Amino acid sequence: MTGIFLAALFPFLLFLLLTIIAALQNKNKAKGIIQGAFGLFIIGYIIVLIITYIWMPAITVPNMLLMNAVVAIILAPAMYVGAGTVFNKKTIHKSTPAIVFFITALAIAAIFVIGIFSVNQTYDSISKQEAGEAKPLNEENTPISVAPESARNKVQKSMSVVPNTQFYDLGKLQVQEVNNEISYVAPVEFTSFWRYFRGKETEGYFTIPATNINAQPEFVESKMRYTNSSYFNHNVQRQVYMELPYYIQSGEAQIEVDDDGKPWYVQTIYKPVLLTNRPDLEKVKVAVVDPVSGEVKAYEASEAPDFIEGSISSELATVENEYFGKYVHGLFNSIFGKKDVKIPNESGTESSVTPIFGDDGDMYYFTDMASPKENIDSALGYTLIDARTGELTYYNGKQNSGIMDSKGARQIVNKQFPEKNWTGSMPVLYNVDGHPTWIVNVLDPNGLFKRYAYIKANDSDFAVFGETAKETLTAYRLQLAQDPSNVQGGEGVEMTSKGGVVNRVLVTSTDSRQVVQFILEGDTTIYTVNVSKAPLAIFLREGDHVQMQVKVRENGPATVEEMIVEELNK
Repeated sequence: MTGIFLAALFPFLLFLLLTIIAALQNKNKAKGIIQGAFGLFIIGYIIVLIITYIWMPAITVPNMLLMNAVVAIILAPAMYVGAGTVFNKKTIHKSTPAIVFFITALAIAAIFVIGIFSVNQTYDSISKQEAGEAKPLNEENTPISVAPESARNKVQKSMSVVPNTQFYDLGKLQVQEVNNEISYVAPVEFTSFWRYFRGKETEGYFTIPATNINAQPEFVESKMRYTNSSYFNHNVQRQVYMELPYYIQSGEAQIEVDDDGKPWYVQTIYKPVLLTNRPDLEKVKVAVVDPVSGEVKAYEASEAPDFIEGSISSELATVENEYFGKYVHGLFNSIFGKKDVKIPNESGTESSVTPIFGDDGDMYYFTDMASPKENIDSALGYTLIDARTGELTYYNGKQNSGIMDSKGARQIVNKQFPEKNWTGSMPVLYNVDGHPTWIVNVLDPNGLFKRYAYIKANDSDFAVFGETAKETLTAYRLQLAQDPSNVQGGEGVEMTSKGGVVNRVLVTSTDSRQVVQFILEGDTTIYTVNVSKAPLAIFLREGDHVQMQVKVRENGPATVEEMIVEELNK
């Protein structure tokens, strides 16, 4: 409770100063002034304590200065009137209290101006770097393929397994790694004050894999007394505030599960830039709350317990993107010239960002950046923010130049199934064999998963749909291999020598190209060769012996770069 008592006490500093001034200027009435001020303080402190308990304002210079001004404006006149102090109306503006109020007003105005111009300090506090392209996606990379809308829909249908289910609703979904599997985790939360009053504690949480569209949710019983939906001292954010009132809380506390299956509430907190409420992104911590005992421990964001994937909240990641894109050359440039300004798109699944997992096992927040110019639907690049450290990497390589943005990718999906009213969700930009590719979930109006869409980011007509991630990726790669304009279809794959006897052959012809696909005896790999690269391939038939230089992926299609058909070279 210390934090709330302190936060309610600081707003009376200006009133205390005015009381001392009044007592010194009216020594014959000093006793009455002090007694009256003390009575006003008791009443005022109780009221401010209640307001502080409800609203939980962080102890920062702007907050406390404004609260001091409000308290003084209300209580100081009552103190003077109660003491019977008489003012000369002609000289009241020259009095010491008036000067104090004038200085306070100037201080508030100065803090406001400082807050406006402190955007540069927040921008400078971002740990940032630039890179060309992300690592290519391979067969071992598994994107978060279940949109949160779809996961929430499934979990909602399973709420009947929760004891006293009428007391609860589903809380915020948080993606994390649970038992070596990327999953959504969501606590059950109270639906109202009366449910909290009767239930006292919630029953547990749900988990559902985020990479398997056919997976079903699992309920884990784990009693929690301190939650987001609890009231009074059992509210998680109030518990954090009581222990750490000097920090600003970012977003709603989220649940994360440790290796033993025990849930913890995790709240991102930060110190503001001096004299402002703007975030200092070098001073970010995470408060970890035990939902059973209410114990609060604070850690540096990067030094949080290993089971915590999201030390940085999605809300703070969104703020970081905004500062990074908008204030690259300062405040005035963001308003007038807008040189190099980038605007984050709002297609993310959590506060305009989308959590993804890299091949290093770490979680990142993805956001594509667009031009501030209206009616421009191309992306300038994209950012990945490390969810534990807050480090931002901006990818703006030449291959990302002129690609469609996430809004464009979603519109392609929306136009594909107008009669079914299916829509695109959770667009994420991946590097598939050197090609920037939007991977989008296709959902029905109820949020149920229907398809995957792999869309070539620099060609709106190049889209492949499928029912599983692996099937769609394979089909997309096959389409890339068949397109003669894709000179980088095998980027990141080494050339190898292959040979054998042709078992089956298929020739595909379109207005722009001819492609030969075949398999070899004793080999299930599908080989694809463009006739433009090997003109004699059009005459390939079963039983021919071939020697090839190919780029082949494990369990995937192979692109033929060079080929000799022995029967045609005798």
